[in-house]
Amino acid sequence: MNIDRLNFKHLFYFWRVAKEGSLTRAAAQIHTSQSAVSTQIKQLESRLGKPLFDRNGRHMELNATGQQIFTYADNIFGLGEQMLGWLDGRAGDAIRVRVGSVSTMSRNFQVNWLRPLFRDPAVILSVDSGSLQLLVERLLRHQLDVVLANDPVPSDPAHPVSSSFLGSQVISLVGRADRWAGTTLRVPQDLDAVEMAMPSTRHSVRTQFDALCFSAGVQPRLRAEIDDMTMLRLVARDSEWITVLPEVVVQDELRSGELTHVGESSQLTEHFYAITVQHSHPVGPLHRLLLRAAAGDVFT
Repeated sequence: MNIDRLNFKHLFYFWRVAKEGSLTRAAAQIHTSQSAVSTQIKQLESRLGKPLFDRNGRHMELNATGQQIFTYADNIFGLGEQMLGWLDGRAGDAIRVRVGSVSTMSRNFQVNWLRPLFRDPAVILSVDSGSLQLLVERLLRHQLDVVLANDPVPSDPAHPVSSSFLGSQVISLVGRADRWAGTTLRVPQDLDAVEMAMPSTRHSVRTQFDALCFSAGVQPRLRAEIDDMTMLRLVARDSEWITVLPEVVVQDELRSGELTHVGESSQLTEHFYAITVQHSHPVGPLHRLLLRAAAGDVFT
């Protein structure tokens, strides 16, 4: 099929229905009838040779092909709206960047990665947290532009996503400077019976740490296991226990000297990924963020 056979009016109607999630709302926004919108979408499906929705009575839900087509349409018409804004002298109009972040991820890492957007007056930033599964589902429904995660997400026809590696960091052992300054512990050999605070078992860091201790026959004394990295940072600061976490979580406390580095192991690392819809083409602020990993400054 040649590009000159693609009817962009049909594609626009499809885009509005997929964006609104409702034939009724899309028809009201376009100021036409539901039947007219429905007819245009059926003509698009006929031209493409594939259905774009799973239909159950009046309920319409994007199928895998529809999700892919919507990704392309969203880029096409999103850029069109930006072009019209520029022509109208509205280059400074707001651009919304919608970020999902896995709830166990370091808030400091998120801020480090997103910091360039803070200086862009055109950006409205939206950040939500949750489980990786729910965030990816929202990403595929185009309710998010990117998901920050500690693990990559495999792509398949039902989940057409791409996982861009942003960087990795060795996991550290830290403790209060007034208690542990000058101390260096071998990991895991010196940790038997040592009082420790750790990430919860939901976190990949904990899985790695437990496996390392088990293989060495070492059993630290667990004093706290915490799902939220911000809470774990506070525990590291306010207790006398050794805490296992990525240094980015406590970067400010290490810089100020409130906490000190006690030990680390090259076998303990945390990886960071940006999950996007496969074959999408992020533009503007989000595109710049995805390129930052190559510069190596994602942790600063």
